This record gives sequence, C-alpha cells and structure tokens, in this order.
Amino acid sequence: MVNTNRVKRILDKLSGMDLDQLLICDPTAIFYLTGKWIFPGERFLALILKKDSKPVFIMSKLFEFAEDIGAEKVYFDDTDDIIPIVANHIDERKHLGVDKNLAAKFLLPMMEARIACGFLNASVSVDMTRSVKDEIEQEKMRQASLVNDKAMEQFKTLVRDDITELEVAEQMLGIYKSFGASGYSFEPIVAFGANAADPHHMPDNTALKEGDTVLFDVGCVLDDYCSDMTRTFFYKTEPSGEARDVYELVKRANQEAEDMLKPGIPLCEVDKKARDIISEAGYGPNFTHRLGHFIGVETHEFGDVSALNKNLTEVGNTFSIEPGVYVPGGIGVRIEDLVLITENGREVLNHYSKEIEVIG
Repeated sequence: MVNTNRVKRILDKLSGMDLDQLLICDPTAIFYLTGKWIFPGERFLALILKKDSKPVFIMSKLFEFAEDIGAEKVYFDDTDDIIPIVANHIDERKHLGVDKNLAAKFLLPMMEARIACGFLNASVSVDMTRSVKDEIEQEKMRQASLVNDKAMEQFKTLVRDDITELEVAEQMLGIYKSFGASGYSFEPIVAFGANAADPHHMPDNTALKEGDTVLFDVGCVLDDYCSDMTRTFFYKTEPSGEARDVYELVKRANQEAEDMLKPGIPLCEVDKKARDIISEAGYGPNFTHRLGHFIGVETHEFGDVSALNKNLTEVGNTFSIEPGVYVPGGIGVRIEDLVLITENGREVLNHYSKEIEVIG
C-alpha cells in the first residue's frame, strides 16, 4: 500500500525545489513508497508523484497484480512506446523532477519529446526522506541488528586451525537463515591475519593459524531491512604490543564518536572525532575510509559520516560508526556498530561486546 506519509514528506521537499511532479524509477525507492518489489530488468518502471493527485504506477504487464495499493496502475506491452504513456501523466507546462537512476535510453527520448518544460535531478527529495527512518523502520533496523548480534556469536565458533576464510564464509548464510534472515545485506568479509589490514578483503583460501586476527564484517536482511557490524577477534592468543594498542585505539575512537551523537551534530564533526583520536596516536594514514555510511533498505544509502558531509544529524538517521586501522602486512582492526539518532541522543543497535576477545 502506498505510504501516504512518506509520499507527503517527499512532496514537501519537492516543493522546496519549486517542483510539484516527480518520476521515480529506482525499484528500491518504489518499494519504500509502495511496499511492492518489482525488478524490471531492462524494462521501464516508474512511480509518478504529483501534488494533489493520486500516485501513478507505470509498469510492464509482466508485473501485473490485482491488489489496490492506493495508486493508479498503468500497464504497457513490450511493443508499446512508453514515452507517450508517461507523457499522458505529466504536465508538459511544468518542470519534471527525475530519478538519478533514470536510464538515458528513457530520459533522452522524454527530453526530445518535451514531455515537460524542463528536467531536474530531484532524487535528493527521496534520498533525504529515506535518511530519516520512521518508527516502523526503526524497529525493523533494531530487529535486523539483533539477528546480526546472534549470528556473530555463531560465526566465531566456526574457526579452527587451518580452516580457510572461504570455508567460514560459506557457512554464514545458513546461520543467518536459521535466525529468520532472508539473505546477506552484502557479501561477508572474513579476514585472517594480515588480510584484516585490507579494509575490503574478500574471503580467499587463506588458512587460519594461532595468533591471527579474525575480522568479520557481516550483515543480513530481515524483513527487507539491512544490518551491518564488524568485530575483530584474536585466535587462541591474547594480543600484545602493537596489536593490543591498535585494538584499544580503534575501540576508543568508536566509543567516543558514538558518545557524542545526538540531534543537530554536524556529521563531519563525528568523523573528525574518531579520526583525530587515531591520528594523534600516529595511525592517521592507516585510517583510509570515511567513518560511516547511512543504511536501511539498502546497505549503503544516501548520506555518510565523512569530512565532507556538513549536514546535521536528525532524529531517525541510522548509520554506521566504523573506525579502523590498517597496517599493510601487519595488524588490521575495525569495530563497527549501527546507531540510530533519537530525541535524547543515540541508540546503538548492536549489543555484541567490543572488549578484546580471544576465540578458538
């Protein structure tokens, strides 16, 4: 069913851009507004929003459905020209907001046919709306993260001498599904030893040995919403020297960045807090990525926690806090939680311990 509150929030933002009609073609955004997942492949798919009128859902007859979702449904055959079909629902005297993902093979003919007097990338109206989770979404994010906590408890039991990263990774999906998840939110990162110093290492045939770090960056999809968490463990041996120092440094950066969170904080200042802690310890060049990314129906949504993002935190924002230190050929540590901005501060959605843990 079309979520009228979300539509209204988008239209309010659209008004601020001097627009009152928007063509959305991103399947994820359409799901966010209608509750219907349709993956059109190369075919056209669109939801048209206009002020003071019912949404129009344009799709191939291949995806026809009977239920009333609160939108006018318009179907087309593969042999139909979709341009006049779309034009029939657009006010040609006004500018049209379009989706950033609208393929050129559709956009250019629309422009040539002049179905609107001008075209503007207006995806930010959808992106900013999605970046503020409503109460239903907040609860879904909590539950997805709780499953991730439970799964992490199981993942660490998989490790043993000489098992490979791939062998561990191949068992993760079954664990997620045993807790009710429908799948991964992204392909899991499993990194042993020096591989943990590669922030986006993909599991390979590296075998585990005593003294290795074991880094799991993992997430699942539960009820269409994503989770994401990273924990770094030590296999059979307590860390000492640089390994312990780096772990405690990353944990401190994670904790202090989370502690400062509340509504109205510039996201760039959150990144700076964690980055300054790591830089002051001499590892600034080894923290090679932004502090966090927004998350929801997609693992990486519009918005991030970086030096460039001066936007202020809002109630309902959900994003990761994931500082890391990566010494090539040496130690690699990342600790990541998801956080939700609340009226009074922040809620950390992950509850798995961040204390040093020896496994195996």
